[in-house]
Amino acid sequence: MSPIKQHRRILAASLVGTAVEFYDFYVYATAAALVLGPLFFPAESASAQLLLSLMSFGLAFVARPVGAIAFGHFGDRIGRKSTLVVSLMLMGISTLLIAFLPTYHMTLPNGQQVCWVAPFLLCILRFGQGFGLGGEWGGAALLAVENAPKGWEARFGAAPQLGAPVGFLAANGLYLLLGLWLSEADFFAWGWRVPFLLSAILVGLGLWVRLRIGETQAFAQALDDAPPPSLPISDILRGHGVRLIAGGAGVIACFAIFYLSTAFALGHMTTARGVDRETMLALQLGANLFLALGIVVAAIRGDFTSSKAVLMWGALGTVALGFIFGPAIAEGSLPVVFVTLCVALFIMGLVYGPLGSWLPTLFPVTLRYTGISIAFNGGGIIGGAVAPIAAQMLSGAGGTSMVGLFLSAAGAVTLLGVFLGKETKPKPYAAV
Repeated sequence: MSPIKQHRRILAASLVGTAVEFYDFYVYATAAALVLGPLFFPAESASAQLLLSLMSFGLAFVARPVGAIAFGHFGDRIGRKSTLVVSLMLMGISTLLIAFLPTYHMTLPNGQQVCWVAPFLLCILRFGQGFGLGGEWGGAALLAVENAPKGWEARFGAAPQLGAPVGFLAANGLYLLLGLWLSEADFFAWGWRVPFLLSAILVGLGLWVRLRIGETQAFAQALDDAPPPSLPISDILRGHGVRLIAGGAGVIACFAIFYLSTAFALGHMTTARGVDRETMLALQLGANLFLALGIVVAAIRGDFTSSKAVLMWGALGTVALGFIFGPAIAEGSLPVVFVTLCVALFIMGLVYGPLGSWLPTLFPVTLRYTGISIAFNGGGIIGGAVAPIAAQMLSGAGGTSMVGLFLSAAGAVTLLGVFLGKETKPKPYAAV
């Protein structure tokens, strides 16, 4: 196979597989903001329903570091390819089964209501989604970066990142079409299940692409030089603890921006502000294009300067963004909200795009899958799970204008993480 054809296949496997995984994840995020509250978490107020729904959404972020440890262990011992296939299947099956769940008030054949069993099963499957995704991103990033030609690491490392806007576009676009085609009653009765069902097709596509690739060059060389570590997590904690903390801090900003700009903004504008659901979905779809643009800009600049430098500028932009995000959402004007979301997601591209090439520089090849997976998903607990819940609580207390300060804090933490993160020696992408 020619090098060009091989590189195209590697990039396609990194992007398509991650797009499928993030489609599954965003389908839940959109459903959590729109329908899961009243269907699975009955409460006295719409605000309380949304809060409980977002808490179930955050459950996956608790599962992701657990999945990162488990899949990282096997990714560093037996290889990237097989681990990526298993993680994709786990998340795909969990997402598909959500489509068949009974809701809280559904009546069983014996005349009893499902009640608490419905949210319990939903949370189990949500945990499965997070567990699978915990092993997905790290392997996809290494698949691209460890096969990248010299000088192209940032651009290859951005391929998995581009899967995020692609997955978001597919998930929210499908919900938008369903909202336009179906009545409100039909959407709540069965329409929300369709995106979960269609995930089976996308997972099949992702598996087909990934089964056609081989192992990364860097990992194969590392195995030739020395046997794999018996317990990668132990070696990481013992010898690379500071880098692990720095890496986790470095990803907080991207998670905080994204989930405040998507799940929180969608839920707040449709419940507290009364904005039409399809209108908000359309605005977010348009703003999503700026996320892709930001990732592309970060990838190109990363190879001409450094991924670390781009990430630092993005972190500074996140700090500044925090001062305008909350007041803009509180003001409620759709043009203002749209421009704010575009700016926010572009800045997210600057802090998200470099991660695929920056995080691998912090760890040696034989510990890299575990290290970057734990750092990425550990940071996601604060940036992704805590952010929308804290924002909803602030909003419910009348403090929507203060929500953006969470972004400023997240940007400051990411900036500190980038300063603390030291590259491994020798060459960070080479086998050591």
